[in-house]
Amino acid sequence: MKYFSKIYLVLIFGILYIPILTLILFSFNSANSTALFEGFSLRWYVELFNSPDTFEALRNTLILAVLSSLIATVIGTAAAEGIYKMRSKLLKGAITSVTNVPMMNPDIVTGMSMMLFFVAVAAILGVTYEDMGFFAMLIAHVTFCLPYVILSVLPRINELGDSLSEAALDLGCTPMQAFFKVKLPNIMPGVLSGMVMAFTMSLDDFVISYFVGSSNFQTLPLLIYSMTKKKVTPDMYALSTLIVVTIFILLIISNIKSGKKVDNSKKAGARK
Repeated sequence: MKYFSKIYLVLIFGILYIPILTLILFSFNSANSTALFEGFSLRWYVELFNSPDTFEALRNTLILAVLSSLIATVIGTAAAEGIYKMRSKLLKGAITSVTNVPMMNPDIVTGMSMMLFFVAVAAILGVTYEDMGFFAMLIAHVTFCLPYVILSVLPRINELGDSLSEAALDLGCTPMQAFFKVKLPNIMPGVLSGMVMAFTMSLDDFVISYFVGSSNFQTLPLLIYSMTKKKVTPDMYALSTLIVVTIFILLIISNIKSGKKVDNSKKAGARK
């Protein structure tokens, strides 16, 4: 049984990581080929750094992901606190169900509905759709990121309860001070995980961006999709490799910090 479990584990990791390793390998290919590796070269990394269109799309993607994740985190944390404070179980259940709809809805339905909404808004305001390009994309990304933030923060608030906030109120804090000085630091792991999830969802999104986006604001997934109509150039492999390596380094740093915190807590417990 252990033998088969090891084989299964190797197969799973192979399916997950062999495509990524192949992409990294061909980013160093000297030829413009996805089938034949002709030699090691940094040609495509040079091409990448000399491509203004790629860097503009990357800049747009990062700006959009950072802003949408920050806005979604602020609104989502406030919404989670509001849902927790609701006294009516029926209303709380209804709001929670409505909140989960964008997460359960197919992306193509959300994208089409967002596109129709922004077309109507542009007509009412008397502006062209291209004028709303960035703001339409930002609102759309905040909308589909919100449920993930709420889903991450609300369980933390439920787990924390009201005892610490009530103690802070008894000691003279205002409700706002009790939230920012007592509750928020305790639910911060959920807030940060929700923000990271929102950032990842925004960075990765294609379908909703495809429907909502305009010609004057292009993200990296839209740029790569436009290349697939002809051929994806290997400089995209180089960019993907840099993204993978950056994420891998950040994960290592995060794990090292988490390990240090665990060791410090164990040492503190041993001293007591």
